Amino acid sequence: MATYIVGDLQGCFDELQLLLQQVNFNPTQDKLYLVGDLVARGDKSLECLRFVKSLGSAAQTVLGNHDLHLLATAYGIKKVKEKDRVDAIFSAPDFADLIFWLRQQPLLIDRSKEQGFVITHAGISPEWDLATAKQCAHEVEQVLQNGDYQTLLAEMYGDQPDHWRPTLTGIERLRYSINVFTRMRFCFHNKRLEFACKRPPQAAPDDLIPWFELQNPLYQQVNLLFGHWASLINYPTAKNIYPLDTGCVWGNKMTMLRWEDKQYFTQPAVKSYIG
Repeated sequence: MATYIVGDLQGCFDELQLLLQQVNFNPTQDKLYLVGDLVARGDKSLECLRFVKSLGSAAQTVLGNHDLHLLATAYGIKKVKEKDRVDAIFSAPDFADLIFWLRQQPLLIDRSKEQGFVITHAGISPEWDLATAKQCAHEVEQVLQNGDYQTLLAEMYGDQPDHWRPTLTGIERLRYSINVFTRMRFCFHNKRLEFACKRPPQAAPDDLIPWFELQNPLYQQVNLLFGHWASLINYPTAKNIYPLDTGCVWGNKMTMLRWEDKQYFTQPAVKSYIG
């Protein structure tokens, strides 16, 4: 049995299949984790959703920002962006089942006790310990899965609040959590979130720092696996920080990590999806 964690799919279904062939992935024995953003920009988002769903308990994903945006468009809250190339999902006979399944997925996967790692799409706030991160993820998941999810999906957009306070309540608390788990890249030195810069850290303004380089004991206590930030390719990170988005949809490659021996497997993009 092996455990695999793969970076952002973003509709790049063919590359995922080629990666799984490389390792002879066996869904009856192996486990596949995904760091979110199953959909958008690539041309086979529908196939990605169907495949991951079809694996049942052999696969588990967290939600990414593109996944949440798909939910918002599915419920008529936002308009579909042509560049997201998700029209096939909306015309699929299993559309409702896929959207319901996607809405049930978590924001955080905690395998810290069993295997020593935690998975989110973008990261964990520099102002949280693991217990707080799990609680905040649970609060959002409860609304998405069982609560007034349409109001949440309508009101999740926005950059404020950008600073954690335990006293945050209601939509402000939920929005901060969603932004941390699905949008965060840089923070200011005072740990406030910043969303405009998507550059590699080497090219960022001096007042910005990658979230995982801020002071937080959690960042040294557990292995953190995430995606979302394709421009981290070749950026040196601490040994327990695992960025897995290597920009397949941008014409680069898809990356998968086998956890037991920390071996990486890569698959170059089979074609250019963007640009």
